Amino acid sequence: MTTPPSPRRRVVVIGGGPAAHRLVDSLLARDAGRTVEIVVVAEEQHLPYDRVALTRRLDDPTDDLVLEPTTHWGAESVVLRRNERAVALDTAAQRVVLAGGEVLPYDELVLATGSSAPVPAIPGSEQVRVYRTIDDVDALRSEVAALTERLGRAPRAVVAGGGLLGLEAAGGLQRLGASSTVVHSGSWLMSAQLDEGAGQALGRLIAAQNIALELGTRPRAILLADDDECDRGDDHDHDLDHRRAQTVTAVKLANGQTLPADLVVFAIGITPRDELARDAGLELGPRGGVAVDTACRSSDPHVFAIGEVASVDGRCVGLVAPANAMAETVADRLLGGDAEFTTIDDATKLKLSGVEVAAFGDAMAAGDGALEIVYADPARGLYQKIVVSDDARTLLGGMFVGDASPYSALRPLVGRTLDAEPAAYLSAAGAEPPTGTGLPDDALICSCNNVTAGTVRTAINGTEHEDGCTDLSTLKSCTRAGTQCGSCVPLVKKILETELEKNGVAVSRALCEHFPLSRQELFDSVRVLELASFDEIVARFGTGRGCDICKPVVASILASQRGEYVLDSGRGSLQDTNDRALANMQKDGTYSVVPRIPGGEITPEKLGVIARVATEYQLYTKITGGQRIDLFGARLEQLPEIWKKLVDAGFESGQAYGKSLRTVKSCVGSTWCRFGVQDSVGMAVHLELRYRGLRAPHKFKLGVSGCARECAEARSKDVGVIATDQGWNLYVGGNGGFQPAHAQLLASDLDDETLVRYIDRYLMYYIRTADRLQRTARWMDELDGGLDHVREVVVEDSLGLAEELEAAMATHVEGYEDEWAATLADPERLRRFRSFVNAPTEGDPSFARVEERGQLRPATDAERAAGTVLVAGTRLPVRERESTATATATAAPTPTPTTHGHTTTAPRPEESA
Repeated sequence: MTTPPSPRRRVVVIGGGPAAHRLVDSLLARDAGRTVEIVVVAEEQHLPYDRVALTRRLDDPTDDLVLEPTTHWGAESVVLRRNERAVALDTAAQRVVLAGGEVLPYDELVLATGSSAPVPAIPGSEQVRVYRTIDDVDALRSEVAALTERLGRAPRAVVAGGGLLGLEAAGGLQRLGASSTVVHSGSWLMSAQLDEGAGQALGRLIAAQNIALELGTRPRAILLADDDECDRGDDHDHDLDHRRAQTVTAVKLANGQTLPADLVVFAIGITPRDELARDAGLELGPRGGVAVDTACRSSDPHVFAIGEVASVDGRCVGLVAPANAMAETVADRLLGGDAEFTTIDDATKLKLSGVEVAAFGDAMAAGDGALEIVYADPARGLYQKIVVSDDARTLLGGMFVGDASPYSALRPLVGRTLDAEPAAYLSAAGAEPPTGTGLPDDALICSCNNVTAGTVRTAINGTEHEDGCTDLSTLKSCTRAGTQCGSCVPLVKKILETELEKNGVAVSRALCEHFPLSRQELFDSVRVLELASFDEIVARFGTGRGCDICKPVVASILASQRGEYVLDSGRGSLQDTNDRALANMQKDGTYSVVPRIPGGEITPEKLGVIARVATEYQLYTKITGGQRIDLFGARLEQLPEIWKKLVDAGFESGQAYGKSLRTVKSCVGSTWCRFGVQDSVGMAVHLELRYRGLRAPHKFKLGVSGCARECAEARSKDVGVIATDQGWNLYVGGNGGFQPAHAQLLASDLDDETLVRYIDRYLMYYIRTADRLQRTARWMDELDGGLDHVREVVVEDSLGLAEELEAAMATHVEGYEDEWAATLADPERLRRFRSFVNAPTEGDPSFARVEERGQLRPATDAERAAGTVLVAGTRLPVRERESTATATATAAPTPTPTTHGHTTTAPRPEESA
């Protein structure tokens, strides 16, 4: 039977990079697969990833750099074909030929093939490495490690190219343990983007990092030595194989100098991948690339080109913002729109090798009458320049090295009149930047995603979003501003605060109406004054009797500082419902019991205890993603009985009810796994026992993976630890939830002691400075300086707090007491678990249970009303809970007496799920 043709038009995209990712994302957002089906042909094995961030991959081989969202690769209308290469286009027949011979017909074709890294044809070039893809940087990482082992010293790396990629490569190789030298044909670094003053300042900063510079010259030959004694003979192929087996010894430069080298990397620019277009007869730009019009359409009406392969006005640009704008233009055109791509925003703000560099607009002052206002401090490695019109009023561009803080506020003002003297914007000169500068609505604040100030204001004020986007993380999700390179985040935050103030929403750090202080200010005040109760705190800093906001915060502050039993001395009334019961209340009014299982490691004997408790109290059991066993369905008065059995067996509270450490997830690491390089189980157990009971602004989780394969999913945790051959890599700021975030690399190759010390500092700094109910990812987002600031505090001790933070953690560790063990030891504490008027009565439908998958769960309202539940296609009865006993357990074969005076009966066959 012949399948009828799809009514949707087929769009074939060749290339799987950032431009293709944005195109697919935009098409799905606009069309949702209704009229267009998309086939993406990608040469690489990886999902589309952020090529700008390759240095992150060089630092951390587990960072996949994958671009979000990834959900559209599973959409019904999208097919991503990885490890596939297109070898020919037949534009007349509208077909793409793949390397394996398969032919893909298309209605519209989009070339997003990007560019390649050129290597000049010089002697020895077959031994040159490039810095362009994930596979390139993975190979470099492996080669540096192999060279270090073989040579017994730091490998000597020569990087040809003093532009962005070259400097990134040199810095990355230096961090891997190589000694780097940059060879650049220009007289100063980044000579295509920076003027001489800025380039000289950058050169001083790079040289200060022990990266050698050879400027004004280029490699002329790579000198090689034989790895083995090989008879080359006269065979050409054999000769080529022999040359590839040779090792690099030096690089000969055009100025006659010879540099010793073990590794040579070329990063001298990009060459557009236009070979498919050339062979198909499409018009090319004067310097390569597919010539396109303002619709990004090539000389063939059914072929478009976007990203680095597209030649706009004779120019190919390797920047994110133009590629995204082209993708949006093509998406609109494919769906019948008339969008145009007319300008290239080549503003850049980067942090390469730890040095801030930024340029925008007419940064070279090439326009007629352009004036330059410059501040240069060679001793500090600072260079700041603003370019204005000849009347010194209109901003034309700017350039910054060493301190790029004015960039975010100035870039959107290009072409507009400044409301203050230009020099006032040069922060390096010590001037106070003008305040109250209102950006017009059409000012572009996020060039990566083409977001204007007006779009951000609209989102804040609720014009398009019913409730408005009134916090930074929500605002970023609503508008996409700040979600790519992140350089505009400070400006987005400033607009948010300004708009909230205009709307009468005071941008206050007040905790609530009862406390004018922020959580951080309150935490520090309580710590310094050593206050011990809510009454003392409210008398000193607040008013009234408190509320559901400030009471739990004060309870958390007291718990994290004093380490006392959380329900004593009036603190019980401050706690949330879950904390008061030391258990999570479920939707049917019962509670969960979650014993701690450090690192997921448990003995068969302890498993048996959990099984017996679950059977006796008829509890639903569930193995969680955090490698624990949750027991559901316990009544309040049963909690002490259950916990007595568990505590006697050596268990303690897993604190699933508290804003505190939940779990430390672990793989089996070197204990069992043949790939494990460190004892991840032992480290996970150690960390969980160290941080158990630690109260925080929000719950937090840790993960420890024994190797880069990441089986413990450590980078999805607030603190993630991944083993390396040299020790541990430490990641921070990841979490799941409504706004998932990948943790970011804080420090590499740490020994056990240093790792724990850094985690101590990180967690205590978070506890002291985060807002209420703020996860670590959002806390870091809103910190000035973000990850860099955290690294300065935690690793470099820039605030001089390291000893104090470590001492605070040591106090917590020494004073830890299991809350359930403490409860069971005190009859007065046990009184709060007695049941009164709300005890379940016989026939109470709120305690109906449904037997499903061999266990019991609460019945829904609809199921109780119908008296049955549909499970796996079978209609099963709902049974009512008895007055003081739970419903029947499937594990009990015969009526069995229990410790609480009731019996259970075996399930009838027809009730089995």
